[in-house]
Amino acid sequence: MTFKTQWYREKFAKKRDKGFCGYPVATVAFYGPDDARATKLSVGIVTHEDADADPVERWFCETTDARIDPDVIEAIVRFIEQHGAKSVAAVDRIIGCPHEEGIDYPEGENCPQCPFWANRDRWSGEIIQ
Repeated sequence: MTFKTQWYREKFAKKRDKGFCGYPVATVAFYGPDDARATKLSVGIVTHEDADADPVERWFCETTDARIDPDVIEAIVRFIEQHGAKSVAAVDRIIGCPHEEGIDYPEGENCPQCPFWANRDRWSGEIIQ
């Protein structure tokens, strides 16, 4: 790992680990075909309480894990800084399929490309019926 990569990873971790320091808040979420490799990372900026995230930016990785890809980590740190986020909220796991319901597959159905997530709670990872 290069010094630059390590620097951006540490910068992101410090912001994430500080907890709530005020608005704007950057929300960071990881998605993947299963719970082992993130192929999509999404960052949204929430400017005030009860606001929707806007703007939202997404990064995709076909061959690496987005959580450790040096280019993606640098890009999210720059995005967060560009939008003046004082806080970073990030989950510690992959929270679902990288495909979007209603866009990549029909509403109310399971993603045909990611059977791992069918009947699975995206927050706990537990199988549900």
